[in-house]
Amino acid sequence: FRSSFFTASVSPRSTQLAMEALKKELDIEAWLSEVRHMTKRQILQQVLNVVMVVLSALMIWKGLMVVTGSESPIVVVLSGSMEPAFYRGDLLFLTKYESEPLEIGEIVVFKIRGRDIPIVHRILRIHEDADTGHVKFLTKGDNNHVDDRGLYAEGQLWLSSDDIVGRARGFAPYVGMITILMNDFPYFKYGLLGVLGVVMMLVRD
Repeated sequence: FRSSFFTASVSPRSTQLAMEALKKELDIEAWLSEVRHMTKRQILQQVLNVVMVVLSALMIWKGLMVVTGSESPIVVVLSGSMEPAFYRGDLLFLTKYESEPLEIGEIVVFKIRGRDIPIVHRILRIHEDADTGHVKFLTKGDNNHVDDRGLYAEGQLWLSSDDIVGRARGFAPYVGMITILMNDFPYFKYGLLGVLGVVMMLVRD
């Protein structure tokens, strides 16, 4: 898919027609004209609307964290290491309740020290320390040939409960592809955020 997408030839005429269609669809001139005719009070009101939307999203996210017990209740699968259970772009819904111990075979999301992006894999083994009673976990991707000890931090052989972000409770197929596109193509991310910002600025009650 990646190869065919980038090697497809596009004629200048086709590009011009596509740009004209996009321009007509977005009606950029009308947007710019409306912005020029907005008063300072109207602009301030639209900025406040944007701020309110952002704050509302943050409140919803914090609420989900409280309800699910997970620091990251929604994550996107970024690789194919869990196929066929989950595919790249699937959106996972997580919970982390202390009253529900993890078991072998469950799919969890965990973080590794020194890495920003969490990993979605299945619990392969569970080890309980006879002296302390602490439970540790060994994970593996369904589509991988070996366990995850090669992915853990240097000298780390097991995951602790603190490393676990949450267990997978459900998923929405491919809904997270927009996140992957934004990570893989930064200009797409900036363009999308710019368009959303302009739309929110111009939408009035």
